[in-house]
Amino acid sequence: MFSWVSKDARRRKEPELFRTVSEGLKQLYAAKLLPLEEQYRFHDFHSPALEPADWENKPMVLLVGQYSTGKTTFIRHLIEQDFPGMRIGPEPTTDSFIAVMGGESEGVVPGNALVVDPRRPFRKLNAFGNAFLNRFMCAQLPNPVLDSISIIDTPGILSGEKQRISRGYDFAAVLEWFAERVDRIILLFDAHKLDISDEFSEVIKALKNHEDKIRVVLNKADQIETQQLMRVYGALMWSLGKIINTPEVVRVYIGSFWSHPLLIADNRKLFEAEEQDLFKDIQSLPRNAALRKLNDLIKRARLAKVHAYIISSLKKEMPNVFGKESKKKELVNNLGEIYLKIEREHQISPGDFPNLRKMQELLMTQDFSRFQPLKTKLLDAVDDMLANDIARLMVMVRQEESQMPTQVVKGGAFEGTMNGPFGHGYGEGAGEGIDDIEWVVGKDKPSYDEIFYTLSPVNGKITGASAKKEMVKSKLPNTVLGKIWKLADVDKDGYLDDEEFALANHLIKVKLEGHELPADLPPHLVPPSKRRHE
Repeated sequence: MFSWVSKDARRRKEPELFRTVSEGLKQLYAAKLLPLEEQYRFHDFHSPALEPADWENKPMVLLVGQYSTGKTTFIRHLIEQDFPGMRIGPEPTTDSFIAVMGGESEGVVPGNALVVDPRRPFRKLNAFGNAFLNRFMCAQLPNPVLDSISIIDTPGILSGEKQRISRGYDFAAVLEWFAERVDRIILLFDAHKLDISDEFSEVIKALKNHEDKIRVVLNKADQIETQQLMRVYGALMWSLGKIINTPEVVRVYIGSFWSHPLLIADNRKLFEAEEQDLFKDIQSLPRNAALRKLNDLIKRARLAKVHAYIISSLKKEMPNVFGKESKKKELVNNLGEIYLKIEREHQISPGDFPNLRKMQELLMTQDFSRFQPLKTKLLDAVDDMLANDIARLMVMVRQEESQMPTQVVKGGAFEGTMNGPFGHGYGEGAGEGIDDIEWVVGKDKPSYDEIFYTLSPVNGKITGASAKKEMVKSKLPNTVLGKIWKLADVDKDGYLDDEEFALANHLIKVKLEGHELPADLPPHLVPPSKRRHE
């Protein structure tokens, strides 16, 4: 009796089973979030519906900047290869959005063909019309870097109202569409022209809610002296602080991202370190891609819930017959009060609400009679997804990461500094003397021996207490000195002989010079008398 009730109840209780994180995200979106979005016209207000390709595509990097800041050159530097449609020059050259993607053969796919290809994540760009699609293309080519990521090159941003109108499409809206779907957004600035134009300012504001994806590159920094570079960096941070209204400081990478010789090489080490940091950030994208998609789904679900509350509240306040237009204007003008009411009733954070002014503008064009009342069943499905399904997918993300080999971007500029003498930090700090025949510590050992023999060694060794009295004179914290002790006590007998003491002092010097200590003692630093035991 009532067997259909028990079956339905069982179906609700049984968790969804997914083979992969991408498959799980795709199914959860289609089954639980998409019905809520469609019911309350989410796609007319915020973002088009997500396609299957959005969950399956490779990580994407979006490059944004004013003209002649080196966006196209940056891509050329990364992949170490020209790509179809590439144009580089001091004047505004790139006038199109170019998706640089991996492919078996080199070629160009025009925008109109690209948005009907179900395998590509660009189908919803069709909404921006022919003016945009004529300025959109995919450059595909076989390249090891593009096997792991795709890169979106954008037109150089210009100043002046005329330039914004002449595009024929909403440039900021297109960038916002990409920002929702990419894994990393790189804003490029030229060290010689830091002025942020009106359109660039508008673009950066359109990237709001995606601050976690934004990285800033101060390019062509080799063309100015160190003192000027400090001023330029300060001016850039000040300018960004006025536009990106967050208390956190945006990460800025300083360097010269191309393969030409440095004009002013004074800051070579800084540029190398910054380039390595940026490369590591980009290389980590494939590994973190599933987590990023999961995070974006959560953000989208929270916004969709708030949107449903807003639309259903407006529907509830509308009269059935007379005075609809005047009531609509009244509700739109008082939208801020509706926000506050929803915030209090449903305990929603103010940060989850859409931009008030933009929402008011969009609502003025809508027919409120087509809005739907609140359906708790749809909201409960999304709540269940956030509370239970997402938690299980988080576990799967970690499992996938542990089962797969380390996924990093390979090839192109990423290979140039991975191994060999031109790797970052090679031959410096703890790596000093790596290629020397003689033990690198030996050259300073006589001065270390003088100190060693003042510490009253017994049977050629000093105790930890004696070593500590000398080592603390470096003023390094105990946590660091403890690590140095472990590295220097090669035979692990709790004492230091003259070679181990010299090694400890060498590692202290390495740390005091600003280098990091190695996790394990490199073979070239092992004292000669201990090498036969290794």
